[in-house]
Amino acid sequence: MKITTLALRSVVRNWHRTLVTTLAMAFACTIMITYGALMKGMVVGSEQQVVVMNQGDIQIHARGYRDDPDIYSTMADSEALLAEIRAQGFHATGRRFGFGLVASEGNSSGVQLRGTDLLYEPQVTEIHSHIMSGQWLDQNAPFGVVIGKKLARLLDAKVGSELVYIGQSADGYMANEIFTVRGILKAVATTIDSSSVLLPKQTLIEMLALPEGAHEIVVMRADRSAISLDAATRQIAALAPDYETLNWRELMPVIARFLETADVQTLIMLIFTYIAVASVVLNAILMSVFERIHQFGIMKAIGVTPAQSVALIYAEAMIQTLLASLLGLGFGWWASSHFQAHGIDMSHIAGDLSFAGIALDPVWYAYITPDVLINPIIFLFVVAALAAVYPAIKVARIRAIDAIHYQ
Repeated sequence: MKITTLALRSVVRNWHRTLVTTLAMAFACTIMITYGALMKGMVVGSEQQVVVMNQGDIQIHARGYRDDPDIYSTMADSEALLAEIRAQGFHATGRRFGFGLVASEGNSSGVQLRGTDLLYEPQVTEIHSHIMSGQWLDQNAPFGVVIGKKLARLLDAKVGSELVYIGQSADGYMANEIFTVRGILKAVATTIDSSSVLLPKQTLIEMLALPEGAHEIVVMRADRSAISLDAATRQIAALAPDYETLNWRELMPVIARFLETADVQTLIMLIFTYIAVASVVLNAILMSVFERIHQFGIMKAIGVTPAQSVALIYAEAMIQTLLASLLGLGFGWWASSHFQAHGIDMSHIAGDLSFAGIALDPVWYAYITPDVLINPIIFLFVVAALAAVYPAIKVARIRAIDAIHYQ
């Protein structure tokens, strides 16, 4: 018996039902491919916002510094350590920090000063390209600073505004200086947006008479696909045994856990969506079976085995599923590509989005990967196969004499 030929005839003969069933499966497949791409885009975008904009892959501190950020808690051999890390094929930069009070013409605020290495910081993070207005730091303008957008709003400062700084230097004297705002950052993270003042590291070292060494070393893998984050963390920790070495997932466990559950959320959505699809497929196949009871009875009478009858039912289901998969893949890929290029602008709904202290990009982009395209199709075939089980059993158990006299 030519099962494929008979299945195609049945599918074409009942084209109205075939069209409805196929479109329902294709629509569900399209939705899940698009949803999966958007969820993948959220994960990739969130990780990029955390890692590339500020945290880096790995950070090194003197033990106890994160709990008590004292300006004296430096890593005295930071320059040698940085050279060794770079020799291992990583990008790395050192940061210095200070604290104090800045005031504009009308307002004042406590701030964290960040001494930035203008040569190596751009190799580690992309914060230099995240300027909302103005320009990035320049070694030729040592007292030009970049501030967070919320701090700028609090101080009522704009590009070109003067800020007066007052604080205490490491040698016990009062430090004061007048800075000029060179640039204002887009939303990066809560602490940076509301209290950070970025300036060249040499300016900060001289102004606060800081002790030798960096407060923080930030490391980024040169090729993120060549070495895992855990392996890189172990490698860097071996180079700095006297210090505390943590990767971004350990520094920000809430965000890391949230991103890890994104795939689970996609799977749950997939299951619930395809349960509805399974009911449509089951109903369509059952209707097809009951309409052809006489046909199956005659087939049994002329020697068609139960296994061949089951194969016919599955062939019809798989043909429709294949058509639905091709349609779903085409439309899903097209929709995902559109959102990957243009994104969904949510700024008019929620303004500045943030989670666990990290600012999120208000434009939600999709991100297409092979699993985003393949998994919904695999699930669709599995669901269709499961939905066909009961109708197939029904056909296999049909007795020829009962089917022929079926009313």
